[in-house]
Amino acid sequence: MVLPFRFAVNMIQEPGSGGEWRSRCRRAEELGYDVILVPDHLGMPAPFPALVAAAEATTRPRVGTFVLNAGFWNPALLAREVTTTAALTGGRLELGLGTGYVRAEHERAGIPFLPPGGRVDHLARVAGELSGALKGGEGAPAVPLLIGGNGDRVLRLAARHADVTAFSGGRFTGESVTVLTAEELGDRVAAYRGFEEAAGRTTPAELNLLIQRVAVTEDPDAWAADFHADAPYLTVEQILRLPILAVGTVDGIAERLLTLRKRFGFSYFTVLDDAMEAFAPVIGRLRGR
Repeated sequence: MVLPFRFAVNMIQEPGSGGEWRSRCRRAEELGYDVILVPDHLGMPAPFPALVAAAEATTRPRVGTFVLNAGFWNPALLAREVTTTAALTGGRLELGLGTGYVRAEHERAGIPFLPPGGRVDHLARVAGELSGALKGGEGAPAVPLLIGGNGDRVLRLAARHADVTAFSGGRFTGESVTVLTAEELGDRVAAYRGFEEAAGRTTPAELNLLIQRVAVTEDPDAWAADFHADAPYLTVEQILRLPILAVGTVDGIAERLLTLRKRFGFSYFTVLDDAMEAFAPVIGRLRGR
């Protein structure tokens, strides 16, 4: 089943003022983005007030978290935030959840940083206890759930509960992140498909991929050679095949995303806000395809 494309921008830069934030959100709408997202990291915008302001400044895009660190949140208090934000945004909210992975942020916030299994357990608890709030009813809008991650337990959880499953294209090893090759990401998608089948879903979830770098260029080989310093364990050819990179001409990037949708099922792509302008022509090429 081929799903239509959706495109999101993740606003990781803190607003300088309310006016500046509203202007950036309106620009995202003008450029054709379908979703305006906010992360959940210290030093970046606070998710829920930023999303309310984004919705007030725009008319068409949905708004969402990408993704909330479940470890920062008590389920009952989060349910309150979700219900109120869904109402204030006119039912345009999409909730993204993940386990969290940055120990330093937990230490700074004075929140215990659980081992990986404990973080997944807490994510499962939060997702389960939020299920009622996400369904809406009695005048409250429903809120689609996105779960992000690459590990088996998180993918199994997403297969059971999420409307959208997000793949990061990277692997956090404790101190650093290594990127996944196309083959490694394909293995993760195949594992998810197995969990999805086991869960007995009748409607497949939307699959999201975060694109970490966008470079519109006539010379992708030269760009990849420069990028090689960040990933010396990969060849230039492997770099150009990384799913998390969108490098080349606008038409070439558009064809690349069509290939990712056909090969893996990715139809929902997120870029970071510093690439918002550069990536916009690709949206125009793929709209309606």
